Amino acid sequence: MELLLICFSFWILHCNPANADSIIHIGAIFEENAVKDDEIFQLAISDLSLNDDILQSEKITHSVKLIEPNNPFQAVQEACELMNQGILALVTSTGCAAASALQSLTDAMHIPHLFIQRNGDGGPRTACQLNPSPDGESYTLAARPPVRINDVLLTLVSEFHWQKFIIFYESDYDIRGLQTFMDQASRLGLDVSLQRVDRNVSRVFTDLFSTMRTEELNRYRDTLRRAVLLMSPRGAQVFIHQAVETNLASKDSHWVYANEEVSDADIMELIHSSLGRMTIIRQVFPLWRDTNVRCMRNNHRISSLLCDPQEGYLQSLEVSNLYLYDSVLMLANAFYRKLEDRKWHSMASLNCMRKSTKPWNGGWSMLDTIQKGRISGLTGMMDFRAEGSNSHVQFEILGTSYSETFMKDVKRLASWDSTRGLNGSLKENRIESGMQGVTLKIVTLLEEPFVMVAENILGQPKRYKGFSIDVLDALAKILGFKYDIYQVGDGKYGSALPNGSWNGVIGELIGKRADLAVSAITITPERESVVDFSKRYLDYSVGILMRKSEEKINIFSLLAPFDLAVWACIAAAIPVVGIMIFLLRRIQAVRCHSNTGHPPPSTSTSLQSAIWIVYGAFVQQGSDSILGSVALRIVMGSWWLFTLIVCSSYTANLAAYLTVSRMDNAVRSFQDLSKQVDLAYGTVRDSAVYEYFRAKGTNPLEQDSTFAELWKVVNKNNGFDNSVSSPSEGIKKAKRESYAFLWDMAVVEYAALTDDDCTLTIAGNSMSTRGYGMALQHGSPYRDLFSQKILELQEKGDLDILKQKWWPKKGRCDLQSHTDAQPEGRALRLHSFAGVFCILAAGLLLALLVAALETWWNSNHCRREQPKEVTADNSSGQALLNQNRAMVVTTGPPAPPRPRSRPRPPGPPVLPRDATATLYFMDPAGADASPDLVELQYTQL
Repeated sequence: MELLLICFSFWILHCNPANADSIIHIGAIFEENAVKDDEIFQLAISDLSLNDDILQSEKITHSVKLIEPNNPFQAVQEACELMNQGILALVTSTGCAAASALQSLTDAMHIPHLFIQRNGDGGPRTACQLNPSPDGESYTLAARPPVRINDVLLTLVSEFHWQKFIIFYESDYDIRGLQTFMDQASRLGLDVSLQRVDRNVSRVFTDLFSTMRTEELNRYRDTLRRAVLLMSPRGAQVFIHQAVETNLASKDSHWVYANEEVSDADIMELIHSSLGRMTIIRQVFPLWRDTNVRCMRNNHRISSLLCDPQEGYLQSLEVSNLYLYDSVLMLANAFYRKLEDRKWHSMASLNCMRKSTKPWNGGWSMLDTIQKGRISGLTGMMDFRAEGSNSHVQFEILGTSYSETFMKDVKRLASWDSTRGLNGSLKENRIESGMQGVTLKIVTLLEEPFVMVAENILGQPKRYKGFSIDVLDALAKILGFKYDIYQVGDGKYGSALPNGSWNGVIGELIGKRADLAVSAITITPERESVVDFSKRYLDYSVGILMRKSEEKINIFSLLAPFDLAVWACIAAAIPVVGIMIFLLRRIQAVRCHSNTGHPPPSTSTSLQSAIWIVYGAFVQQGSDSILGSVALRIVMGSWWLFTLIVCSSYTANLAAYLTVSRMDNAVRSFQDLSKQVDLAYGTVRDSAVYEYFRAKGTNPLEQDSTFAELWKVVNKNNGFDNSVSSPSEGIKKAKRESYAFLWDMAVVEYAALTDDDCTLTIAGNSMSTRGYGMALQHGSPYRDLFSQKILELQEKGDLDILKQKWWPKKGRCDLQSHTDAQPEGRALRLHSFAGVFCILAAGLLLALLVAALETWWNSNHCRREQPKEVTADNSSGQALLNQNRAMVVTTGPPAPPRPRSRPRPPGPPVLPRDATATLYFMDPAGADASPDLVELQYTQL
């Protein structure tokens, strides 16, 4: 896999050669045996070519030259050839001899030169003695920091209180690198001996026994009790093994092995082969521990081969390879700023063999731009502001305790960097079971329910309570120690400042003002690089605190399934269809009358009746039959189908609406929170949670865009719009406003459980990847003891009992009842149907009003009409009545003969059941003598 990726990178670079229009061209010189240097250089160029954010449309072209190791003359020749091609800068990874020769050449030609010192034999590195520039303007910049092993060793022997010790170094080690160390040790009054070790280590010990007498061997054995090894890992392992085999080493021996480049496998071999105590010094790069920023530096995507430990490629790389990658990144940063400032100097073809050749006129400007730059690369921070060299370097100090066995565990004792010096304690941890008589200085920070102020007695020291205090008291009871506790002054947990120092409780531990820190302190990689942590005593996750959703009362919620426009269209469709039926019925009546002379039978032909029929069909209550023609059947069939679809859609949408309206909260996870826009949210600025969202939201490897959206809102206006300054402020804001507070799940859960009004609820993911622990000074002798007792408390279930004390399942507020809907809570309440009752009440009131109006109208109308006078001329009335009776025309079958009976008074004629009577009435007062035709259809009961 590695070979395929490397070949792919070579193919990209060689298939896209530098064209004549390219303005960025750099040269590189590597030694022939440094195969990895060439590979890493090609990967760096490939990464920059695939990233448009740094150089935009411009691409870096390059030329690579390989030379023999320790051949300064060939190095100068290849450099002259590169300058003849035209380069902006030169990157080299060679030994000290070639670097010194190239320094003279680049100073003369004013070509910026980034130099990475190589050390191919695996032994400790010594500083290169470069020649000072005659005019004081050195164009050679040391990308790899100066050798600081001597400073670390001097700090160690001072912490160990060594007064007499011996330093073993290999034959090819440049002893001039120890000159400064020996001078400082002499001023401190230390007795330091130096002894060179040949490659044939076994012969060294053989010569010792053959040349020394017994008294001298005893004194030499005593000297070996305190020894510093400046060797390759293999040479140191053989040396210690021979010392143990010849009985010159004992369980009281203390070995210090110093080497910038030593792998974990080499460390384990050294520890398992040694007898006594072993301390190891090596260079580390802390940013590799942070997986969120490992593959991203200054918006620059780093190849997965160099940033993903799972690839395994990192294990085969040397420290010089990493500094080589960062050197190319530093040049790209300088080129970007040159292009941005529009102060670009074109490349010039320089012939360094001619005496008349003038140096490059843009060299000093390019060098100044490089020296003013700063990047964060694979090795951490890199800049050249300290006398033309990169001063940022950090070492870790690993060690074991005294033991008579060979299988010992190694742990990180302390760290050392060029800014703060030693951070941690190197004292021997001889604590085995108890801490009787020990009084610890403990720093804390108030955070409910971890640490809170208890009820204090006047004149007595301030007392505290809380979950973390209960755990601390349990440990104090088991181990037998006492403690004095105080609150941190700035009220912060601790974060790194721009100058490299720390604030908060972490700063108290680093400054050795406290032995232990107890509060809601989360274990993070950044904090663990400067302090020690015990085993976690509580899992950590991020939760969401917000107000419980208040059920909105809407008496017309039953109208919600349809939009207002839909209801308006339905309301308009009813009279439109009614008018359509009325017109069709009129047309049918006219057509029938013209064909037969008599209108067809009908229940009603009024417009009101047609609309009423349509409304009755819509509410599925049926209606009178009006299906007299095909057209009417089509209209009513279409209306019935429309009614069926509308009613079915309304029923389905009403069920869905009522189901959604019964949900407690629309926000149940980070995904839900990122998708909504109505609820503002944030966290505490410059906190561990704030950094957590920053790392997740800016990580290009994060495929889910949830955290990117969350970080955009949390960091709005640098966090001043939505984030708060303290957890208590965030809790109050979540209770008072429409706001979601993102904070530790344990803290927000306690706040919701103990809320006076029970108006808060929590949401979020309960899965935890980190935990809460007790922070101690680096290298504290109490760390392992605290971790062991915490594990015992977990095993016995004591921590679970303490957790139930502060986070009860059913506290003052029952969070479970709100998150899990009860069966009786699913019933529809009265206010959901209030709209139906309002409609019914409105209909009843309207009916009463109309009835009252009709009564009033009829009474007034009858009162206005005058009754007609009846004259004595009965004969005329009787004649008119007889005339009207005579005008009755009877149609239909004749009535059957009735049997004779007693004569009855004359009355209206008896018609058959299916007869139709047509009556002609003549208004005697009317001027028109023609009768009016009125159709009467009835059913004889």
